[in-house]
Amino acid sequence: MLNKPQLLIGALHSGSGKTTFTMGLLKALCERGLRVQPFKCGPDYIDPQFHTLATGRASVNLDTWLASEAHVRTLYGRYGADADVCVTEGVMGLFDGYDRMRGSSAEIALLLGIPVVLLVDARSAAYTMAAQLSGIRLFRPELKIAGVIFNKPSSERHRGILEAAAADAGLRCLGFLPRRDDLEIPSRHLGLTLDTERVMETQIARSAELVRENIDLDALLEVIQTPFQPASEAVLRCGDTKIAVAHDAAFNFIYRENLAQLERLGTVRFFSPLAGDPLPEADLVYLPGGYPELFLEQLRAQKTLIAQLKAYAEAGEKILAECGGMMYLSQTVCGILPFECTMEGARLHLGYRRIVTTSGAEWRGHEFHYSRIADAPEAKLPSVAEQYNAAGERVDTPLFRYKNIRAGYTHLYWGEADLLKLWE
Repeated sequence: MLNKPQLLIGALHSGSGKTTFTMGLLKALCERGLRVQPFKCGPDYIDPQFHTLATGRASVNLDTWLASEAHVRTLYGRYGADADVCVTEGVMGLFDGYDRMRGSSAEIALLLGIPVVLLVDARSAAYTMAAQLSGIRLFRPELKIAGVIFNKPSSERHRGILEAAAADAGLRCLGFLPRRDDLEIPSRHLGLTLDTERVMETQIARSAELVRENIDLDALLEVIQTPFQPASEAVLRCGDTKIAVAHDAAFNFIYRENLAQLERLGTVRFFSPLAGDPLPEADLVYLPGGYPELFLEQLRAQKTLIAQLKAYAEAGEKILAECGGMMYLSQTVCGILPFECTMEGARLHLGYRRIVTTSGAEWRGHEFHYSRIADAPEAKLPSVAEQYNAAGERVDTPLFRYKNIRAGYTHLYWGEADLLKLWE
């Protein structure tokens, strides 16, 4: 088993600066000529897009609610096999999961045997940090904490206090990241448009500069050397299904491994509803989530594609429409599904979902949206599934069936399942 640098970037709580540091570290390592494979704990779609901008490699979600532990290990071993360094961005606080530690960054680090580098927001911290860090180190002693990086210390004296706190907690201080007022990630609800991409590329470059100037990357790479187990699983195409996938600034919430599974089923062709691309010849059309609400007039203007989708749907062909994809098919844009979606009175709907269809099949997914259905759709179109949150409580999120369309707010994960079984 070979050794290679690997780390999970954890924190004491959300808002500590994990994404900014992760982007900067990814870019700084790539600038050294290293092949860097990014990963993201949890179901998030947005941070992985930033990772991909920084590295040029698709970031992969690692999530033990959506997938089995064996599948998570396989993903890590497969996508990291040809990389020189593997960098995983954590989620929330280090031990925060959907059920205590379950689904947490710490669980992923233990599952994969990779060390954690803690990024600590130091703005309101002093020597009490020694007790906090000691608690983290001793809470799960089998979890390897490679060291601590303090974010936004206020002065040299403050740095000295924090460095002493880390040392007295038995942890190595790996550096300090000073405050930069020009580092601000755009709103997560702006979409990854070309303008946002340009802003993010600038922010990634600034983050990389911050990391290069303040972190000893040679020392970091040395301390995170860890045995790596590549996956031996062969990935083979096993079908001849033609699959059309919407992909542009309005539709881009796609798990990397979901796409890989589609590629195993057959041939995947991408098309852009924003550009009015013609609908490819397909046995299945996948309309993923994203930000169609930001581009409603542009989407409505593509009359030819809308007509093609209507004919395809009315012919009883298979369509999966998730979240923004469902909004697109509704009366809001295409006029195929018999209800409207609206951003009026919008509030966040968020959480893991277990989906049980009327046939008894179970699926896993994640709900994340602000829009809502404007009227009472189930009077016109009944749900064909019951959905439950991570605590096992029933939620009122429907999964609609219209002809051969399956549509709902939940983003499904099928990285280790056959998506075509959704139509059984």
